Amino acid sequence: MSHLLPAKLINGGIAGLIGVTCVFPIDLAKTRLQNQQNGSRMYTSMSDCLIKTIRSDGYFGMYRGAAVNLTLVTPEKAIKLAANDFFRHHLSKDGQKLTLFKEMLAGCGAGTCQVIITTPMEMLKIQLQDAGRIAAQRKLMPQVAGGPAVEKSPTAMQLTRDLLKSKGIAGLYKGLGATLLRDVPFSIIYFPLFANLNNLGRRGDEGTAPFYVSFVSGCIAGSTAAVAVNPVDVIKTRLQSLTRGTHEDTYSGVTDCIRKILRHEGPTAFLKGAYCRALVIAPLFGIAQVVYFLGVGEFLLGLLPKRQN
Repeated sequence: MSHLLPAKLINGGIAGLIGVTCVFPIDLAKTRLQNQQNGSRMYTSMSDCLIKTIRSDGYFGMYRGAAVNLTLVTPEKAIKLAANDFFRHHLSKDGQKLTLFKEMLAGCGAGTCQVIITTPMEMLKIQLQDAGRIAAQRKLMPQVAGGPAVEKSPTAMQLTRDLLKSKGIAGLYKGLGATLLRDVPFSIIYFPLFANLNNLGRRGDEGTAPFYVSFVSGCIAGSTAAVAVNPVDVIKTRLQSLTRGTHEDTYSGVTDCIRKILRHEGPTAFLKGAYCRALVIAPLFGIAQVVYFLGVGEFLLGLLPKRQN
């Protein structure tokens, strides 16, 4: 695989766009299930959430917040995949196989780099994804949500302007600590697991794994890492949600969030949306690794006219 950075960025971007388009409705269900608190439950499962969303908002209601994700997922996935490759390359001595510790270190570096994009992206996405749940609560459960139904949901640009106006750039980075606590362990688990699973399918010592091996390896590694860090994802989702029903808890930080969830909902609340998250991450990273390892970026760059000296 070429170490040409522009090609890696193109690969990561294309992979992110394809993956998000395929799995975004499941991600919306995950956000709404994670934000539900005792006494204000609207959805019993992922399928129930998607059915009710289609009934109330139509088919495209499942894609609330998708524009934000599709806009920012390209730099996010590009940074994540390229950073991991960069760290692996520089941690390897003369092309020798990395130790597990160095693989985890490279994943840690990739997870840390990506939060520059991930935090504001998730901050805006969560508000847009959860707006339908709050609107439905106010319409169907006014005694729980409080206030009349809100007819018009804010746009990503309106949310961005309001946050920048009221809290500055820090407003877009609310939940940064929780995002780091989720994404760094995720990458530490995901990248070494993927690399080792993918190596099992390599053709000979110098060969590369077939695309279907990369896909399956990405799915297994992604879903495993996703379930492992799901408790932190629940905390991050709760901290980044700005709008709540009247009787829903608000949180001042990670510790306060953990304490209130344990007190009011019990430890099982940290598993909310776990299967949805696994269903989102598995194909997302499976597709990402196939695009990345097929070298789509290298192919596209090869179509550009070469500069004459």
